[in-house]
Amino acid sequence: MKKLVVFIHDAWLTPASWDHFQSRFTACGYVCMALPWPILNDSPAHSLGLGLSELVKHHAVLIAAMPRPPLLVGHGFGGLIVQLLIDRGYGSAGIAIAPVPPRGIRPGVLALDLLPVLLRAGLSSQVNLSLKQFANVIAPNMPLAEQLTMFQRHVVPAPTRIFYEAALGIGSRVNFANDLRPPLLLLTGADDRSIRASLVASSYGHYQCSVAPTAYKCFATHSHLLITEPNWEEVADYAIEWEQAQSGRF
Repeated sequence: MKKLVVFIHDAWLTPASWDHFQSRFTACGYVCMALPWPILNDSPAHSLGLGLSELVKHHAVLIAAMPRPPLLVGHGFGGLIVQLLIDRGYGSAGIAIAPVPPRGIRPGVLALDLLPVLLRAGLSSQVNLSLKQFANVIAPNMPLAEQLTMFQRHVVPAPTRIFYEAALGIGSRVNFANDLRPPLLLLTGADDRSIRASLVASSYGHYQCSVAPTAYKCFATHSHLLITEPNWEEVADYAIEWEQAQSGRF
């Protein structure tokens, strides 16, 4: 029976940001799906109501309806959602790539990193990302032509509320000592200017108080968009090999 994989995208991106990873996982015999976030409509009340709790619930409902627990793979905010889901018993294992850290992980540093986003958003329900910001912060290791193509095809507005919640630790608490949660792999890039590698390493350290399997890997030449920038294959292959080792396929 083929293994199910659910991919959860980052803020500002679409499910298509997982196209490379889906092709790699599919070639290795997995059944893949990239779930979209709930669509923001023109209602201010709806847009402002889309926070971390709503995103976690949205994905939990979809995952619970699947025939068997899938492997959960998330990027950025999707990586935080994966950590929250496996802490609650969803999924067979979790892979969090360049993940926004849960509550309690050097909150001052995270708040400082998110400050430019919050200042730019103000009280609006959504926050946009400019091409310059995308190139400098999200995809600095991607060639200019690919940056432009990626930006035009896959960058969308993000709900403002999730950034405030991440900065303040609202809705992002996990039980680091949960011995019953599924295995977790944390991946990061040393050149990440969005979610610093040190934050991901700190998350890994907090998880050491649990006997549940937890692993960490930092890729020396990758930035935040390590799921699609040049040499993304080494990241995907590392994730696949880790999952297969966890499920006893090696």
